[in-house]
Amino acid sequence: MTDSFAGRTALVTGAGRGIGRAIAVGLGRAGATVALLARSEHELAETAALVEESGARSLVVPADLRDDGQLAHAVTRIRDEWGGVDILVNNAAVVWPLAPSVRVDVTEWAAAMKINVIAAVTLTFAFLPGMVERGWGRIVNVSTGGVADPGAMIGGNAYIASKSALEGHTINLGLELDGSGVTANVYRPGPVDTAIQTWIRDQDPAEIGTALHRRFVRTHADGKLLTPEHSAGSLLARLTADDRSAQIWDVFGPA
Repeated sequence: MTDSFAGRTALVTGAGRGIGRAIAVGLGRAGATVALLARSEHELAETAALVEESGARSLVVPADLRDDGQLAHAVTRIRDEWGGVDILVNNAAVVWPLAPSVRVDVTEWAAAMKINVIAAVTLTFAFLPGMVERGWGRIVNVSTGGVADPGAMIGGNAYIASKSALEGHTINLGLELDGSGVTANVYRPGPVDTAIQTWIRDQDPAEIGTALHRRFVRTHADGKLLTPEHSAGSLLARLTADDRSAQIWDVFGPA
């Protein structure tokens, strides 16, 4: 993939660690200039160093996706620095609140929707006009295989609902953009060994639900978790080779 995206600018959210970091580094190796967005400036600095090791330029953009002001400032800063974005990977997401729905705080449920859906849509609509005007753009929204099997994550209603909404938005937008040179696609990354997986395993089974907790513990114990680099590599291979829009890319599916 060397130089596949030379001269292109990219924005990756949730770029401070895990799959977001791996995607950002991969885009840098492919020649893109990469903006890195997450809450933790320290983690973003570590990602930036890895991106720049490949000879690519990066831009650290700390922002909390729940904060409208911070999100607007991030968009303005990227526009001021680069004029726009050619590749947008909306990877940032939260899995909370995890609990039986009778105990879920609706404020937390709404906050999860804002991070997982509204922030992604906000960034997309901010940079989409420039992509359309230039006649080239790539939007990838990172989802979950749980959308295809919602019953596998009982107790994670906000997460499944938000990712289902994100997929519906992406496919609808991708069909709208067909033929424009801009694509919008979904990526289902599989079970990746990330901080979220660790966090879920560390939760009290009585709080989040015994079956849900057991599922995540078993997946880890069985060695079924993918490395962030494995999953990111699958996404980047599709991003490089597939110019179709409104697709659902699955890490376990054909490239």
